[in-house]
Amino acid sequence: MSAPVPFRAGLGGVLLATLLLLPVPALAWPVDLVFSLESGTDRFHKLTAVDWVEVEDPSVATVEVLPGSNELLITGKRPGRTLMLLYAEGKMGVWRLTVTAPGAKATPDAAPEQLAAARKSCPGLQVAEGAERSLVVTVKDSACRKALLALFQTDAWLARELELTFELPMLQEQLSGMNSALKELGLEARYSGAGIVLQGEATPEGHRRALWELFRQSVGSVPLEDRVKINAPEAAPDAGTGPVDAGAIPVEPLEKAGKRTKRGTPSK
Repeated sequence: MSAPVPFRAGLGGVLLATLLLLPVPALAWPVDLVFSLESGTDRFHKLTAVDWVEVEDPSVATVEVLPGSNELLITGKRPGRTLMLLYAEGKMGVWRLTVTAPGAKATPDAAPEQLAAARKSCPGLQVAEGAERSLVVTVKDSACRKALLALFQTDAWLARELELTFELPMLQEQLSGMNSALKELGLEARYSGAGIVLQGEATPEGHRRALWELFRQSVGSVPLEDRVKINAPEAAPDAGTGPVDAGAIPVEPLEKAGKRTKRGTPSK
């Protein structure tokens, strides 16, 4: 068996206050923060910086970045759970939005079965409870990585509470999964030091899809170096500015449908 490579994923001692203010540089399960509110209510949340946000399921909750500020307006639509991708200054973070019925309290997903499965598949996994919660483990094989992926998709752990060490084959396996999902978007990812580099060219929509894929395909949060060149869609020419064919019957252009406000990504 190969020796563990010096690659650790996790945020260690990042303060909660930082998580509340800025999307952290993370791109993998679990989420960075669980945010709760009641259906039919609004909550405001101030960030130090935000470029955009996107909500996975806008029927559960919507998020709007208020003009002229870095403040989010989060609205609960119906009881349920969804994810929000946040992006700011080349960094990303993913929060879980939990919407409850009026007067009800959010019930954390303790995931005892998933934790038991992870203990079985990952020998040496260590868990500390209390004020300084932590989960420390070395990811040695596919069974362990898959068990952790199932565990981290619950609310049992947050990104800042983990310390993962990957053996080289598992790092390569994870990277292969990422690039399989990114290939159709014309992008690729590679590890560099303790982080991951995302590169290529994409439309804004393709870029967002890529960030979602990085989050969903990966275990353990690592810093992201986003080198993607964003190709803005070409603007449609104004009516009457192009050449006119005198023999053609003029047709009024159809009005473009308004872009639905999502995830606000975001929003991972």
